[in-house]
Amino acid sequence: MSDQQCDKDADMAENTFPVYKVDTIVQFYRTEVLIGQEAKHFTKNDITPNPKAESIQRLYMRVLQLLFRFRPECHYAVPLSENVQHPMLYEAVTPVMSVYMRMCQFLPLCHVFDFSLNDLLNPKSKRTVIILSAIQNFLQFRKQRLEITAAHQQCFRSDMDRLQAYTREIKEAERKIDKLTTIPPEQQAEAKELANALAELTTNTQHEYQDVSAMNETVAQCKTEIAELSQKLTQRKVDVATLKDEIVKLKSQIVESPEELKNEMERMKENVKSIRMSKELADERLVELQMLVQCASQVEAEIQVLLKQLQDLQSSMCKTNQQKEEVQSLAAMNENLQKELKSLSNEEAQLKRALAMKLDKESKQQIRRQKKKEVKDQQVKNIYGQYDKIHQKREEIVKRIEESNRETKRFREKMQKLREKCNQQTQKAQEFYEHLLTTLEQYNKRIEGIVVETNADTLKMKSHF
Repeated sequence: MSDQQCDKDADMAENTFPVYKVDTIVQFYRTEVLIGQEAKHFTKNDITPNPKAESIQRLYMRVLQLLFRFRPECHYAVPLSENVQHPMLYEAVTPVMSVYMRMCQFLPLCHVFDFSLNDLLNPKSKRTVIILSAIQNFLQFRKQRLEITAAHQQCFRSDMDRLQAYTREIKEAERKIDKLTTIPPEQQAEAKELANALAELTTNTQHEYQDVSAMNETVAQCKTEIAELSQKLTQRKVDVATLKDEIVKLKSQIVESPEELKNEMERMKENVKSIRMSKELADERLVELQMLVQCASQVEAEIQVLLKQLQDLQSSMCKTNQQKEEVQSLAAMNENLQKELKSLSNEEAQLKRALAMKLDKESKQQIRRQKKKEVKDQQVKNIYGQYDKIHQKREEIVKRIEESNRETKRFREKMQKLREKCNQQTQKAQEFYEHLLTTLEQYNKRIEGIVVETNADTLKMKSHF
């Protein structure tokens, strides 16, 4: 365990990216890179303990397809000239060399600078894990950057939508402000008359307020005088009652002379007369005050009518003030929206500059890619032309081979026929030879019989002679 930890630490010290476990690598490439049956069949056994060269090459092809849209079929195009002998031998080597060249261009981006052809043809487990970890780290970084750029684009779109909505609302607010501030020509005369009437009413109400305040002051003075007189009357009544009580007490207690009684009675009568005179004066003053109070009530009724008119005017003024406040609020909203619009326009200008920079970069990159694509297309066309010529030559060679095969078949058929004929002739010759042998044997037997007979005849002749 300590040795494995040391190896991991050494790998992390050498590499600038984390080296993942085999299970995480397999899971990542099955979900992010491979699709369909390739994802199902890609397992841990393809990497460890003995990596399979075919599955590793296929995985690199899929990575190149994901990043550069370089399809696996393009690796099998044979970029050879016409004069190459035996082009069929290069067909198996071409995809491996194409993947090797593309990976040598791509892996320095992943901080892998020592990729070799042996990593494709005879991959090692540890080396393959490091390379796949580097590619996984690059793909994860690419995915994060793509998500961030997509979020920035989404924010830019939402900001643009908000800016359009704000501009629409500002235009609508400006239209409403124009409608509220501008009086139509049909109602301008009425508006002038209403303004003049309002000015007259304000002046009249001010005068009426002054008159009402003066009347209120006089009424308050009259009320204070009435209260003072009522207090005096009550005091006088109290005094009269006390005097009557004293008179009764004095009558009951003191028996005086008639002259003193008369004098007292005269004094009392004079006091009563003075009290009556003061009472009459108070009654007259009271009547005058009642008249003043009635006048004040009439004035109050008139004032109430004026107050109702003033309330109506105040309600209309409140409405106008509310409209003015709405206009001011709309103006403030307009100013705020204009400020936001300025800020958004500044942001838009910045975003446009950034977008212009990006578009310039993309256009330059697009031009470079277009040039590279044109060069590649030209190379591909040349390669396809060479391939077509090679294919034509191959077809011609195939036709020649087919013709030679046909001729050999014909020769074989002829040989077979000749062999059959030879066999038949040999069989006939064998039969003829056997027949000749039998005839020769018979002939020899006959000759022997004739010789025997001749010998016998010669013997007989000898014996006779």
